[in-house]
Amino acid sequence: MRYPQRCTFVTLKAINDKIFLSIFQVSSGQDRVEQSFREITTSERDQVIVRCNYTTTDTNPYLFWYQQLPNRSPTFILNKFTFGEGNTEPDFKKRFSATLDSTSRTVPLMIKDVRVSDSAVYYCALRPTVTENTKTLVQKPDM
Repeated sequence: MRYPQRCTFVTLKAINDKIFLSIFQVSSGQDRVEQSFREITTSERDQVIVRCNYTTTDTNPYLFWYQQLPNRSPTFILNKFTFGEGNTEPDFKKRFSATLDSTSRTVPLMIKDVRVSDSAVYYCALRPTVTENTKTLVQKPDM
């Protein structure tokens, strides 16, 4: 699986019934995603909104959220795009949601009824907008 190149990492940890989120950013070029908070503290059964702002020249951006549990590979949660609904994995549909706002350039992830089992790294990601040339180069024969 190929992941988008611009990501924000959000760590959700449980310590003494408190849940902590830590954020790390990765970006390249003009396209990027950013988190507005360095750390969020919450309790079980609360609702958490993990903010993700994005910058892109793409007129139809695709944004993604992933969850990475300890010692596991990232798992796709959902994606959103300007024209259409996007997709949410069935295991996340009841408690995880997001809305893409192309005016404010945000795609916050809402987690309802937070549980200790939600402790993970969360990735906000933007689909790359750089495309490769798909034309095949052909060498002309010498004359």
